[in-house]
Amino acid sequence: MNTTLLLQPMFDMLKWLLPLMLFMSLLKTRLVKGWFGEQLVRLSTHFLLNRRTYQRLHDVTLHTLDGTTQIDHVFVSPFGIFVLETKNMSGWIFGGEKQAQWTQQFPRKRFQFQNPIHQNYKHVKTLQRVLGVGPEHVHSVITFVGGSTFKTPMPASVTQGGGLVRYIKSFEQPVFTDAQVMSMLEILKAGRLVPTFATRREHVQRLKLRDDPTAARLCPRCGNALVVRTYKTGNKSGQQFWGCSTYPRCRTMQPIAADR
Repeated sequence: MNTTLLLQPMFDMLKWLLPLMLFMSLLKTRLVKGWFGEQLVRLSTHFLLNRRTYQRLHDVTLHTLDGTTQIDHVFVSPFGIFVLETKNMSGWIFGGEKQAQWTQQFPRKRFQFQNPIHQNYKHVKTLQRVLGVGPEHVHSVITFVGGSTFKTPMPASVTQGGGLVRYIKSFEQPVFTDAQVMSMLEILKAGRLVPTFATRREHVQRLKLRDDPTAARLCPRCGNALVVRTYKTGNKSGQQFWGCSTYPRCRTMQPIAADR
């Protein structure tokens, strides 16, 4: 009996089954889910926001005093600058504006993730510095895709589905001229790093380095060295954090581990 002929149908099935299984496993990784979520936002805003009014850049990596920061989407318009952080998540979402960690919950398990409002804070501050504009004109926007459900009240800037576009369009008072919009757009284009896989990989490596308590790092506000300090009092007593070496002149404080 020719065993090759008997096994041939199995080999033929594996030719497409194995790549399919690999593809499905990749879809579940954090990197691919994040990328897919960003593409959904990119596609939806392409059709729902006027491109002449809302000039946009996607996957913007900018230099900071302590490395780089990566921004999912930036919209520059006469009504302000909108800085978007995308979360591709399912399940129930619990969180508050001032909480350090939010929770993603399923029927039998739960996960914690960094408050995306806090995560987007550095993006907002970087754009203010690069463009030389005041905080009242740079707006943080968080958008959840992937079918998640908010189980706690969220600020208006934390959106789902069409809420992203409604929130952006709620700003109706012009604060920039068309010339200013185009000038800021050119500044961002000139200052951003080329959006390639290598750029994102280097940014992730810098994040890992910043989370290494033995690695040297610089203060994002003044450029001096950060040092590990310990809370002496309060509900965080005994916990460590990064503090500027020039304290009290500079009062920058960062958690030891933070996703930026």
